[in-house]
Amino acid sequence: MSRLEARGLSLGYPGRPVARDLSLVVPDGRITAIIGPNACGKSTLLRALARLLAPSAGEVLLDGTAISRQPSREVARRLGLLPQSPVAPEGITVADLVARGRTPHQTAFRQWSRTDEAAVVAALRATGTQDLARTRVEALSGGQRQRVWLALALAQDTGILLLDEPTTYLDLRHQIEVLDLVRRLNRDLGRGVVMVLHEIGLACRYADHLVAMKDGAIRAEGAPCDIVTPALIREVFDLEARIIPDPETGTPLVVPRAGPAC
Repeated sequence: MSRLEARGLSLGYPGRPVARDLSLVVPDGRITAIIGPNACGKSTLLRALARLLAPSAGEVLLDGTAISRQPSREVARRLGLLPQSPVAPEGITVADLVARGRTPHQTAFRQWSRTDEAAVVAALRATGTQDLARTRVEALSGGQRQRVWLALALAQDTGILLLDEPTTYLDLRHQIEVLDLVRRLNRDLGRGVVMVLHEIGLACRYADHLVAMKDGAIRAEGAPCDIVTPALIREVFDLEARIIPDPETGTPLVVPRAGPAC
């Protein structure tokens, strides 16, 4: 099981600092959801954890070693990433796209093998996309595409999956399908997950560990039932709300206070 940790990160883009002194230990083998308002640094933190964004200070550790000092291929064998709105090459089939997840395991001396083939078949089966293997990716629905991208990340055979807003642009039914799949990958296959989510109720329902951010800082983290309170929602989202048990799961459900009647 890979271990991921951030220590004292300062993050940003040219002329736009995003976060300072940001530290986080990702719980092993659990589902962690990062929540917070727009532009609070959620995706920026995930990009740093994935080594797509170099911090100006601090470091990200993977299994105790700075990720910046590890070979890219070795990192890709331990961390799988599903970015926001990924784009597939035109005309590529589902099977060929998922097979690209095996690239980190290939070298000049080790080309495609039965192990690679088995990993792709297992990823397609786990995500329920085996019947789509010969279908072109552009012909899929939004929910199907997300499952295929998850299959690609799964085929990498990494200990941790990093998912940047995996339910974006999906209707509620497909959001639930994708998050149900993420939970199965975690529970059945033991993959640790770190995902950025916008919908607080879904984050509470599916995550074991929540990280609440605002203005580039972590304001609270812990189990949803322990940290999601009216005070936290007020602090992080500037929103007055009640917290009630989700009638299906018992997890926190955020109910905004009613505004003035129209």
